[in-house]
Amino acid sequence: MGSGSVQRARKSGTIAAASALGVSAVLAGCGPTGGSDDVTLRLVAADYGDSAANSSKKYWDQVVEAYEKDHPGVTVDVTVYSWNDVDAKVKAMVDAGDAPDMAQIGAYADYAAADRLYKAGDVVSIPVEADFVPRLADAGKVRGVQYGMPFASSTRLLFYNRTLFAQAGITPPTTWDELAKDAKALKARGVKYPYALPLGPEEAQAESLQWLLSGGGGYTQTVSSYSLDSAENVATFDWLKDELVGKGLTGPVAPGKLNRAAAFAAFTAGDVGMLNGHPSLMKAAESKGVKFGMVPMPGLDGPSKSSLGVADWMTAFKQNGHGDQIGDFLDFVYSKKNVLAFSREYDLLPVTTSASQVMGAAPQDAGLRPFLEELPLSESYPVGRTSWAGVSAEIKKRIGGAVTANGSPADVLGALETTATTAESASGE
Repeated sequence: MGSGSVQRARKSGTIAAASALGVSAVLAGCGPTGGSDDVTLRLVAADYGDSAANSSKKYWDQVVEAYEKDHPGVTVDVTVYSWNDVDAKVKAMVDAGDAPDMAQIGAYADYAAADRLYKAGDVVSIPVEADFVPRLADAGKVRGVQYGMPFASSTRLLFYNRTLFAQAGITPPTTWDELAKDAKALKARGVKYPYALPLGPEEAQAESLQWLLSGGGGYTQTVSSYSLDSAENVATFDWLKDELVGKGLTGPVAPGKLNRAAAFAAFTAGDVGMLNGHPSLMKAAESKGVKFGMVPMPGLDGPSKSSLGVADWMTAFKQNGHGDQIGDFLDFVYSKKNVLAFSREYDLLPVTTSASQVMGAAPQDAGLRPFLEELPLSESYPVGRTSWAGVSAEIKKRIGGAVTANGSPADVLGALETTATTAESASGE
């Protein structure tokens, strides 16, 4: 073992000494895995860029080049796919018996349930595992054990068009009643979408959960089961149907047919008074010259006590037996420097506490700070349940019907609850 190598701390206890991020590791020829052969790690990652100029491939190329420079025994082979393809590509690899060593994807629960993944604590060092933002680390657990390592995160805020608000003589809302009054004032001024409510199939599960949380509900109000048709959830959608949609305050496109991308495009065109948005909307609006503000999502009696938090996941597959090398590489990936670089490049929130603290104080990150402040109290989708993918798909297809003129929130949410309960039973959860 070279003098620059540092043994890494693991929860398993097989390696006892502490680790420092980014330093040379116990690798080929001197680590507990034994042998002197070089190791190639395969990583499949998602693309967060919107053009060739900022493709995630460029980010990973820089990370891998820096890592391999100090780790001559390891080659890291990264393949980047679009978000439209990456989950399916990884599933095909796993089904073919050719799992990658790591996959940075949108879900992990199915692979964890099939015992294909390393536990987070069996690969990354104790300092790195402890550095994950607690809310995100918890969202990465299946039955109390963390398998999904958060890689990117974001929260939602209520965006409003400052110009339209000034013209209508109104101020940003803090309660549902204020939001409805503002929407009426905007409609009176001829604003096309006073409040844009995208319950179309692209991302209806996000808009729905944001509203349910603001009404004191959510998808899973208990640890053991779904609660889609709770009294709080039904009351929330009754209000949306009666006070916004029914009064013509959500624009010319029916919420069930309005997708998030279209709502964002309308906002950047100056046609939307208010909508829920994530950090990427800031840059898009600025590029079109839209003056906007951001406030926490209004709730029944004041700002919502909880916001939607979304995370994407890094997973480590056991098939190739490269646990120690995977862990050392991921320690480098999750260094403060690399987490900050990724978050800043793509207007996302850091998934580690150390990087979050830097972002919270750095002037260059002032735009992201309001989203960062929401993260500690955010609620994520129930991604630790293998049934969630199917339940989410059903929400996307059916929730828009709850706010139509002939729709019944109680009936739609009740049917979704039945679907969720059946899916959960089938998955053995």
